[in-house]
Amino acid sequence: MAEPEMREGSVATIEKNPAELGENYSDVVTPLKVHKTEIVAAAPTRERVKVEPKPLYDFVKRGFDIVVSLICLTVGLPVYLIMILAIVIDDPGNPFFVQERVGLNGRVFKMVKLRTMRKDAEQIKVNLAGQNEYKSVHFKIENDPRVAKVGRFLRRTSLDETAQVLNLLTGSMTIVGPRPFIPSEQEQLPDDRLQVKPGLSCYWQLADTTKMTDEEQLELDYRYIRERGIGTDLKIIWKTILSIFKGGNC
Repeated sequence: MAEPEMREGSVATIEKNPAELGENYSDVVTPLKVHKTEIVAAAPTRERVKVEPKPLYDFVKRGFDIVVSLICLTVGLPVYLIMILAIVIDDPGNPFFVQERVGLNGRVFKMVKLRTMRKDAEQIKVNLAGQNEYKSVHFKIENDPRVAKVGRFLRRTSLDETAQVLNLLTGSMTIVGPRPFIPSEQEQLPDDRLQVKPGLSCYWQLADTTKMTDEEQLELDYRYIRERGIGTDLKIIWKTILSIFKGGNC
């Protein structure tokens, strides 16, 4: 019998009548797949983003952070007291949420926010792990059951973020800069995004990040690192304010 022609991706079989084979069925040749051998080139390594030194810009930016944080703490004190009281009445406990985040050059700091979630939020999160709507390491879902009633209002108006003026005052954060992640999330990301101080708002906070991958979100961080300057910061601050008044959540 002529040998079957072997082509890439074809299936070779030898068909015989079982009666012709007698009791020795081990002679039956099972189907064989002919695979193509491919040599896959290694993925190109992304070039590390370099931060251009801007001492004057850094000096002005730090001064701006201090002035804004002091104004918010003094003028906004009555509002803070009302929000703190509302949080405690709605869900008794510490009105502040303090969490470790990774900041400039990989230094871990305590980020402060007004608490918007129930006290047992971390326990509930374990059962929600598969519902993450982000295509990245960031965890977020719509109508999150962990969020308290008062917390929904604070989040919708971004008032929960205003407690981070304490981080602005201490210098662990700035008004505009890449968002800081918790250590377990940052471990999954490149560390060159940590070459600038983290901030309250930046490019990706103004975008629809629920449909973005890690790479797309990172590119927005790298864009800010390349473009950072007084003009860029003022533009992002203005767009953030507009987004808040339009009902966006930055």
